[in-house]
Amino acid sequence: MIFAAGAFVGPSIDWYKMSPALVLVAGALGLILVGALTPQWRKGAYGFVAAASAGAAAVLAGMLWANLGENGAPSTLIGDALSFDHFSLFATFTIAVATLLAILVTNDYLEREDEDGPEVYALILASSVGGVMMAQANDLIVLFLGLEILSLSFYLLVASNRNRAQSGEAGLKYFILGGFASAFFLYGVALVFGSTGSTNLTTIGTTLAGQHPGNHSALLLAGVAMLLVGFAFKVSLVPFHAWTPDVYQGAPTPITALMGSVGKVAAFAALLRVFTVALPSRADDWGPVVLVLAIATLLVGSVLAVIQTDVKRMLAYSSISHAGFILVGLEAASHISNADSSLGVSSAMAYLFVYGVLVVGTLAVVSLIAGKGDNATTLGAFNGLGKTNPVLALGMTVLLLAQAGVPTTSGFVAKFGIIRASVSVESYVLAVVAMLAAVIAAFLYLRIMVSMWLSEPASTERREVPTASDIAIAATVAVTLVVGFVPSALLDLAALIR
Repeated sequence: MIFAAGAFVGPSIDWYKMSPALVLVAGALGLILVGALTPQWRKGAYGFVAAASAGAAAVLAGMLWANLGENGAPSTLIGDALSFDHFSLFATFTIAVATLLAILVTNDYLEREDEDGPEVYALILASSVGGVMMAQANDLIVLFLGLEILSLSFYLLVASNRNRAQSGEAGLKYFILGGFASAFFLYGVALVFGSTGSTNLTTIGTTLAGQHPGNHSALLLAGVAMLLVGFAFKVSLVPFHAWTPDVYQGAPTPITALMGSVGKVAAFAALLRVFTVALPSRADDWGPVVLVLAIATLLVGSVLAVIQTDVKRMLAYSSISHAGFILVGLEAASHISNADSSLGVSSAMAYLFVYGVLVVGTLAVVSLIAGKGDNATTLGAFNGLGKTNPVLALGMTVLLLAQAGVPTTSGFVAKFGIIRASVSVESYVLAVVAMLAAVIAAFLYLRIMVSMWLSEPASTERREVPTASDIAIAATVAVTLVVGFVPSALLDLAALIR
């Protein structure tokens, strides 16, 4: 009977528009296959291939953005499964750039630990493929597949340092809690499908827009709540943040950078798309919940960050606070009756780009300070860095000032955009809380700077910076300053995102 219905006709595929993801897939598969069939490559070769794949994906995303132009109409790929628009291309570019920077840091880490091989690089590229799928997904099932590709890669990467018990412990914690989060998300998908009859985001949005808000309200709201819980775990929103400090501290430092950049960008891009494309007509239901989550995340992340003594735990709680800032953008987008609600999405995406770059650069410095074994991550390990390597300390200072939101840095531009979006839709309380959280978090970054510049070093030996890490740190500092002095370089691009 299946054949009697006629020959199956598959969806048309525009390979060029999918090229960024395909390049990442090719790089991951090539490293695994060729690496398994050939003798050990020369030092740095695995990292070079992985970095070339990520760089090519970034270039292709940029070319696709240029071809789409300012007025390019959004479209879909592979039978409406993926979206092709400014939003997806911006997220894809950000993920590719963050992946490239993380690979540079990972290269020096693996050489320092005598663990150079293709497996870690292949998993990094695989996680990026999952991230790109999440950012481009126009269907909840496709989104879930991307989420699992990303998550499974991260589980393995977090536990990849077999010489540190903390790495295996962090990987196990992340795996168990991540499994629960994925179950919540998938159950939410099932409930939303039961309420709307579709998993396609555009179709869900159209269906709900034509329904009376009371239709299937209990089933739908339960599904939306489950989806939000799944997303909240992935982006470390309070009270679903408990795993973050332990996993960030236990994971190899370059993998922490990857999670804080690629993981954050992918999960938030998916969160923004689901709630603004599929569920805008129910914004009155989920908007207040997002408001409460944003306030709790901003305050808890900032306050707990300042009492930590391990720099990786500090940055973990700092990432929670940054997640709260990005959530402010989603809350602004929930005011769909306000003409300025679109500022919420564009400002959130600009913030994701800025934070994705900053966190890799900051943790690249932490990785160098941690040294062989990746253990020296306490605040005391940074004592006197300004005397043993003033250039490295200066770069770290710029990155920390940017995270604090100091003017003439990219962090100020990102925070200003988020608060402007909140004020534009008259969410004054949330804007005030965000500014207060930024002031509290500034003390955290000041503590690290004081250790670097005003404390005496335990040893006067100069800290050397390997080439790949040097390039990554220099690039992140350059982006930070360029966006800080010429904010239009980023904001004009982000303004095209709807």
